[in-house]
Amino acid sequence: MTDEELSFQAQSGDENAVNELLSKYKSLVNKIARSYFLTDGDIEDIVQEGMIGLYKAITHYHDKKNASFKTFASTCIKHQIQNAVRIASSEKNKILSSALPIFEQSDLDEEDNLKEIPIPSDLPSPDDKLIEKEKLEELKNKIEKSLSSLELKVLSLYLQGYNYNEISKLGNINKKSIDNALTRIKNKLSFLKNDII
Repeated sequence: MTDEELSFQAQSGDENAVNELLSKYKSLVNKIARSYFLTDGDIEDIVQEGMIGLYKAITHYHDKKNASFKTFASTCIKHQIQNAVRIASSEKNKILSSALPIFEQSDLDEEDNLKEIPIPSDLPSPDDKLIEKEKLEELKNKIEKSLSSLELKVLSLYLQGYNYNEISKLGNINKKSIDNALTRIKNKLSFLKNDII
């Protein structure tokens, strides 16, 4: 059965068709999810949002959309993840969007002297941002010093969302070397995390 046919079966209530499409497109969800960052979340949260987008694609696909199921699913996955990221970002700035004016008209005297009202803020200060930037630079330098050129190449391609086959073709590296490099990277970066944090 084609993916399109499986989608129609799923819409008719066939749970096996739903599960087959969810299983088949999970790797696409993982690949798309690696391109996003969710405030106060982790990659699993992003993948979960992507799976919701995939489910919506399964239940809403029809051939009048003039697109293959894969194209439609990819679009639905991206939109679901982007909406989740947007909502998380707006929640982060909720204090700003729900702020009340700090001065009432009665707070102004005839000479326009303003009463100062302290405002609690969870927002990072400019100093905090500078310190964070310096820490990231330090981390980047330590990573570059700790990893070999092969490991840096594999890490870069992996973080861009490429799978083993794609990394092998793009980097002209055999799959066993990629696997070994990722294991070494994981061990080295684990050490760096404990060293810096």
